[in-house]
Amino acid sequence: MPVVFRYKGFRFLFYSNEGDPREPVHIHVLKDSVDAKFWLWPDVLVEYNDGFNARTLRELTEIIEQRREEITRVWDDFFGEGNQRSL
Repeated sequence: MPVVFRYKGFRFLFYSNEGDPREPVHIHVLKDSVDAKFWLWPDVLVEYNDGFNARTLRELTEIIEQRREEITRVWDDFFGEGNQRSL
Protein backbone atom coordinates (compact mmCIF):
# COMPACT_ATOMS: atom_id res chain seq x y z
CA MET A 1 0.00 0.00 0.00
CA PRO A 2 2.20 2.85 -1.26
CA VAL A 3 1.58 6.10 0.62
CA VAL A 4 2.06 8.94 -1.87
CA PHE A 5 2.03 11.69 0.77
CA ARG A 6 0.59 12.71 4.13
CA TYR A 7 -1.22 15.92 4.96
CA LYS A 8 -2.74 16.97 8.32
CA GLY A 9 -3.00 13.34 9.42
CA PHE A 10 -4.54 12.15 6.14
CA ARG A 11 -2.77 9.40 4.21
CA PHE A 12 -3.04 9.59 0.43
CA LEU A 13 -2.36 6.14 -1.00
CA PHE A 14 -3.22 3.45 -3.47
CA TYR A 15 -3.19 -0.32 -3.11
CA SER A 16 -0.65 -2.54 -4.82
CA ASN A 17 -3.49 -4.67 -6.26
CA GLU A 18 -5.85 -2.22 -7.96
CA GLY A 19 -8.01 -4.68 -9.90
CA ASP A 20 -7.65 -6.85 -12.97
CA PRO A 21 -7.79 -5.14 -15.33
CA ARG A 22 -6.27 -2.31 -13.33
CA GLU A 23 -8.54 0.63 -12.61
CA PRO A 24 -7.60 4.08 -13.92
CA VAL A 25 -5.46 6.35 -11.75
CA HIS A 26 -7.14 7.14 -8.44
CA ILE A 27 -6.21 7.80 -4.83
CA HIS A 28 -7.56 6.59 -1.50
CA VAL A 29 -7.54 8.96 1.46
CA LEU A 30 -7.60 7.57 4.99
CA LYS A 31 -7.68 9.16 8.40
CA ASP A 32 -8.49 7.21 11.54
CA SER A 33 -11.28 4.81 10.47
CA VAL A 34 -12.66 7.07 7.72
CA ASP A 35 -11.81 6.72 4.04
CA ALA A 36 -12.68 7.95 0.56
CA LYS A 37 -11.62 7.21 -3.01
CA PHE A 38 -11.11 9.83 -5.72
CA TRP A 39 -10.75 9.51 -9.49
CA LEU A 40 -8.06 11.88 -10.78
CA TRP A 41 -8.89 12.26 -14.48
CA PRO A 42 -10.37 14.00 -16.36
CA ASP A 43 -11.54 15.82 -13.21
CA VAL A 44 -11.06 14.98 -9.55
CA LEU A 45 -14.25 13.21 -8.48
CA VAL A 46 -15.28 11.38 -5.32
CA GLU A 47 -15.85 7.69 -6.15
CA TYR A 48 -16.96 6.83 -2.62
CA ASN A 49 -16.91 8.40 0.81
CA ASP A 50 -17.18 6.51 4.08
CA GLY A 51 -17.47 9.24 6.67
CA PHE A 52 -15.78 12.52 5.66
CA ASN A 53 -18.01 15.59 5.89
CA ALA A 54 -18.62 17.88 2.90
CA ARG A 55 -16.09 20.49 4.04
CA THR A 56 -13.35 17.89 4.39
CA LEU A 57 -14.19 16.41 0.97
CA ARG A 58 -13.83 19.87 -0.60
CA GLU A 59 -10.45 20.34 1.08
CA LEU A 60 -9.27 16.89 -0.02
CA THR A 61 -10.45 17.53 -3.58
CA GLU A 62 -8.44 20.77 -3.69
CA ILE A 63 -5.30 19.05 -2.38
CA ILE A 64 -5.65 16.23 -4.90
CA GLU A 65 -6.17 18.73 -7.74
CA GLN A 66 -2.97 20.53 -6.71
CA ARG A 67 -0.97 17.31 -6.53
CA ARG A 68 -2.56 15.03 -9.12
CA GLU A 69 0.41 15.18 -11.51
CA GLU A 70 2.61 13.96 -8.64
CA ILE A 71 0.11 11.23 -7.73
CA THR A 72 -0.03 10.11 -11.37
CA ARG A 73 3.79 9.97 -11.59
CA VAL A 74 4.00 7.82 -8.45
CA TRP A 75 1.23 5.54 -9.81
CA ASP A 76 2.99 5.17 -13.17
CA ASP A 77 6.36 4.52 -11.50
CA PHE A 78 4.86 1.90 -9.18
CA PHE A 79 2.85 0.02 -11.80
CA GLY A 80 5.44 0.52 -14.54
CA GLU A 81 2.96 1.67 -17.13
CA GLY A 82 2.17 4.72 -19.20
CA ASN A 83 -0.37 7.29 -18.20
CA GLN A 84 -3.72 5.73 -17.22
CA ARG A 85 -5.82 8.89 -17.01
CA SER A 86 -9.10 7.89 -18.63
CA LEU A 87 -12.04 6.31 -16.84
